[in-house]
Amino acid sequence: MNALDQVPPDFLHALGTLRKARCRKELRLAEIPAPARLAPFAVALGAEVMAPGAGTLSTPVHGPAALAFAAASGTAAAPADDDETELATGRFILLHDPDGSAVWDGEFRIVTYIRAELEPEMGNDQMLGTVAWTWLVEALENHKAAYRAAGGTATRVLSESFGTLAGRPGSIDIELRASWTPDSADIQAHLEAWSDMVCTFAGLPPLPDGVTALPPRRRGQQNGYGAAR
Repeated sequence: MNALDQVPPDFLHALGTLRKARCRKELRLAEIPAPARLAPFAVALGAEVMAPGAGTLSTPVHGPAALAFAAASGTAAAPADDDETELATGRFILLHDPDGSAVWDGEFRIVTYIRAELEPEMGNDQMLGTVAWTWLVEALENHKAAYRAAGGTATRVLSESFGTLAGRPGSIDIELRASWTPDSADIQAHLEAWSDMVCTFAGLPPLPDGVTALPPRRRGQQNGYGAAR
């Protein structure tokens, strides 16, 4: 028996809609191992936004890239090294239980995680958690990604270095862990909204109205968005 014969049609349809998602070109998106115990069927994607140099991105509004741009104009200290800087990272997990779940209020559940470094002024803002949640809600609304039963937590992570690493500057990260139930098996808009969220956390400004970024294409690489059971 073909393995795909054991995959529910609704989940196959959802995988097909994920492949149609048009994510921002700044986002490096790839399939990663899906958790095996959260649902009978699952697929997971990992994403990161990198800044190889200040001149390669449109002017960021916060985060390490914003500091680099400020340094270029003589208003802030430049980053310590010239290596690629990770602006944000995240995971997007689609779960499916054909029998449904009372906790999910549906047969599908999207679970996400996003983490990004912030400059100290923004990281110390008492409203940071509220702002992070607003970014999520606005992204879903802007993409008309209908959902219900959303929940999540926003956490500030303060990192300090000691001993032989004492010379490293401290940093403040924001972590958002969230989940919601899509209103249908069409997940395209949800992945596109989430990709915008990751870019927002990275400090990248929104795309102008009417402009759609095409996903990057890597020679010899094809993302299957397979299923894990």
